[in-house]
Amino acid sequence: MNDDDLDHIFKALGDPTRRKIIDRLRERPGQSLFEICALFFAENGMALSRQAVTQHIDMLQKAGLVRVEWSGRTRIHSLDPGPLREAVDLWLRNHL
Repeated sequence: MNDDDLDHIFKALGDPTRRKIIDRLRERPGQSLFEICALFFAENGMALSRQAVTQHIDMLQKAGLVRVEWSGRTRIHSLDPGPLREAVDLWLRNHL
């Protein structure tokens, strides 16, 4: 992991919507885009378009925080906490 990887991870975590998506995937892994959108609405009382959620998930995936698998024609999303743990360890090791 290098500084660019750290930048991607911390940038992905900088948005409250992406942090809420991560929280939902931590609590319940293996969700489809529809489930993520529905849970966001149910918990926050506001709707996010599928396109907006897809863009947030894409950023989380590029940062290595979300894994995507296919189940038939449905993309299933799960949290991958490994890169976040690595980023925190590296950052703290280099800045303490």
